[in-house]
Amino acid sequence: MANVRYMTKVKKIEQLSPEEIEALQPVERKFVFRSNDYYNNLIDWDNPDDPLRKLVIPREDELSEWGELDASGEHTYTKAKGLEHKYSDTALILFNDVCGAYCRYCFRKRLFMNDNDDTVRDLSEAIEYIKAHKEITNVLITGGDALVASTKKIRPLIEQLRAIDHVKIIRFGTKMTAFNPYRFINDDSLMEMIKEFSTPEKKIYFMNHFTHPNELTEEAIKGIHRLIEAGAICTNQTPMLRGINDDVEALKTMFEKLSEIGVPPYYIFGVRPTLGNEPYTMPIEEISTLFEKARVQTSGLAGRARFVMSHKTGKIEVLGMTEENILFRYHRAAEAKDRGKVMVYKRNPEALWFDDYTELVEEYYLQ
Repeated sequence: MANVRYMTKVKKIEQLSPEEIEALQPVERKFVFRSNDYYNNLIDWDNPDDPLRKLVIPREDELSEWGELDASGEHTYTKAKGLEHKYSDTALILFNDVCGAYCRYCFRKRLFMNDNDDTVRDLSEAIEYIKAHKEITNVLITGGDALVASTKKIRPLIEQLRAIDHVKIIRFGTKMTAFNPYRFINDDSLMEMIKEFSTPEKKIYFMNHFTHPNELTEEAIKGIHRLIEAGAICTNQTPMLRGINDDVEALKTMFEKLSEIGVPPYYIFGVRPTLGNEPYTMPIEEISTLFEKARVQTSGLAGRARFVMSHKTGKIEVLGMTEENILFRYHRAAEAKDRGKVMVYKRNPEALWFDDYTELVEEYYLQ
C-alpha cells in the first residue's frame, strides 16, 4: 500500500453503517475528521471497542460542553507568527495545520478550524526570533504534523535552523510513523536530509506518537528503522486515554516493544481539558496507578517514561502517591521561580487535571 489514500468525510468510511454516519454528522461539523486507508485497515471493525477505532473515528459524546480550545494557554507563549516560546531553551514552531489523521483527543483542535491563525506559511518572523534569542538551543517542529508536507517543503526550514549556531537540537513531533509509515519507507530524500543535518554534534530527534501496541506494525517498524539508519534519534510520547490504552498489559507491551525497536518511551501525558475531550479523560490518580503498574514490569529502558501534565505553567510531573497525598514536581517550568518545585497535595480521586487539586500540604524546592 505504497500510495495511502486519505479521507476527510465520515461517509467515506465504508465499514460504518448509514445510521452511524448520520449520527456522527454533528460531530464532524464541529471537529474535523481525517483518516486514511492504511490506518483504517488496522481497525477490527467487528469490535466497537477497538482502540484504534476510538482513536480516529468520531464519537457523539465529543459534543459534551466540557473543556476549552486552548487548555494549556499556548496563546500566552506566542512570541512571533507560528512560534511559541514557553521554556527558555526551547522554541516551538507550528509548521502546518494538517495531520496524517486527526486524533479525536487532540489538544490543538483549534488549529484545524476555519478561523485558525496559529500556523503560518511564512516562518521568516519565527526564524528571526530564534536568531535573536541565543538561549534557544532546542527547536520543536510540530503543528499539525510537519511530516504530512513533502521533504522539499520541510528542507528550507531545516537549512535555516542549522545555519543558527546556537540551535543544537531540532525535533519533529510526529504521528506519521503510526498513521502512514510509507512516508518514511518510500522517501529517500527525507533520509538524505536527515543524514545531512543530523550530525554527530547536533542531532535531529523524532518525537513519535505511538499510542497503542496495535500501531507497531511491520511497516511502522520499518519506517522507524529507516529514520534511525539515517541518523535520527527516536523516542515516544502519548497520552493515556480512556478506552484506548488504559490497560496495564497494553502499556507494558507497548513500552517493551518501543524500547526493542529503538524508540524508548519519553512521556505519558494526562489528557488536557480540551473541548471535545471528555470521553477520553481519566482521573490523574488512576493514570498514575496504571502507569506505575506497567512501568515496574519493564526494563529500565522501557520504563523510563515520565507521567506529566502539560499545564499552562509547565510540565508537571506526577512523582507518586501515599495513602493520603499526591506528589508533583515541575519537570519543566515557564517561570524561573517554579523550576524544581515539589508540591504535595491531598489526594483527590476525582481530579482530572492539576487545577482540580486544591488542598496544598506543602511545597519545597529540590536543591
